[in-house]
Amino acid sequence: MRVVGGHGFELRVPRAPLELCELDTLEPGHDEVVVEVAGCGICHTDVGFAFDGVPTRHPLPLILGHEIAGRVVATGEYALHWLGRSVLIPAVIPCGECPACKAGHSTICRQQYMPGNDGNGGFATHVLVPARGLCAVPKQLPSGISLEMLAVVADAVTTPFEAMRRAALNQEDVAVIVGVGGLGGFGVQIAAAMGAAVVAIDVDRERLEQAAAHGASLTLDASSMDSKALKTAVRKFAKESGRKGIGLRIFEMSGTPNGQAMAFGLLDHGAYLGVVGFTPHPVEVRLSNLMAFDATARGNWGCPPEQYPAALEMVLEGKIEIAPFVEEHPLEEAPRILEAVANHTLRRRVILTPDHRASKNGTKVTVQAKVSG
Repeated sequence: MRVVGGHGFELRVPRAPLELCELDTLEPGHDEVVVEVAGCGICHTDVGFAFDGVPTRHPLPLILGHEIAGRVVATGEYALHWLGRSVLIPAVIPCGECPACKAGHSTICRQQYMPGNDGNGGFATHVLVPARGLCAVPKQLPSGISLEMLAVVADAVTTPFEAMRRAALNQEDVAVIVGVGGLGGFGVQIAAAMGAAVVAIDVDRERLEQAAAHGASLTLDASSMDSKALKTAVRKFAKESGRKGIGLRIFEMSGTPNGQAMAFGLLDHGAYLGVVGFTPHPVEVRLSNLMAFDATARGNWGCPPEQYPAALEMVLEGKIEIAPFVEEHPLEEAPRILEAVANHTLRRRVILTPDHRASKNGTKVTVQAKVSG
């Protein structure tokens, strides 16, 4: 089967607006699928590619976007069981065969495929991806949850989920979330759902109020407190919380140099620092604190596909709310919206939604059976 028609918005040169392009005929290989995109989130990694000089692994031009939910409309012969199903596409798709994958470290697979980085992504009506690792989405979704909204699960939810899973976060821990916009808004909810006592730190009062309404027991405005005052407040809260975990569980989700330096400065004895946010800018820290406090710092590049169902289940059960943290915009506005995200003029995580009633230039999208010979 193949898909004919459709369009997307590609990055042709850095620091220039995305440009409309027509999709080539998408014909899946034996173990590939074509997904009709319901929604694709905009991540700050996309901003890094478009405006900050971060290179994509596939040469430009390239359609960005790796937070994708949609419906499988065409498959290769080894993936027929996916046809017609709603799915999440993992942001990082490992090969499953290399030493890293076999050792349980699939997120560092050197043959991994990342939509919008290794090939065209989800800022489009359709996307061609490997079938391995797809996460099935139920046909019937709870009230207030749409397939479009679930796009953010593919990174903004699963990445902090994986960071906290690796930290073995539990009800005896105090979790400190630095930066509660974007990833951090979901991170607060995940930590609370795992039973931890949650501290939210940000420079934005509105985001802190939202965090308080979604699981944070203490909110701290870093714009009005120095590092010493923040550390004192966090340690006081940890002592009074009654939790018996050894060391703070700190998760840096701001993706800013100041946020990362602040998170590192909160380390205490036996602490765990999960680096979830990304910035291309250097950060100066006293690395010896890891030794002095016998602490751990660890990053995670996305989330293994096998963990997606557990994260999705938390959303479907209502333990993680998505609606208050996202806003949808038509795919046709992709150039303007990506720049708005880069300029921090939008408050919520953005999801681009294609209009599948007609493509931009009026051509019809069709699914055709593959003809041999």
